[in-house]
Amino acid sequence: TPVLVRVTEQPGEVRLAVVDEGPGIPAEHLPHVLERFHRVDSGRASSRGGTGLGLAIVDAIARAHGGSVVLASAAGRGTTATLSLPHQPAVGPAR
Repeated sequence: TPVLVRVTEQPGEVRLAVVDEGPGIPAEHLPHVLERFHRVDSGRASSRGGTGLGLAIVDAIARAHGGSVVLASAAGRGTTATLSLPHQPAVGPAR
């Protein structure tokens, strides 16, 4: 499905949003998709691709840098994953 990547700068933070037009994430899974080893599709075994770690790693890195990951999804309407990180404007000459 098509994917849109959008980067915006807000005062004090930068946001990267990845928006897809896929099937969405069922509501009962949404609170768990940032957990390690959680898979929405039980038919996907690690031997066939994916370990259920991707979003958990993104979340851990975001938190380590003072940021966050927020997911919004609706069945049949796609998913938006938004990574927010603190941003300090550069001071002095560029290196």
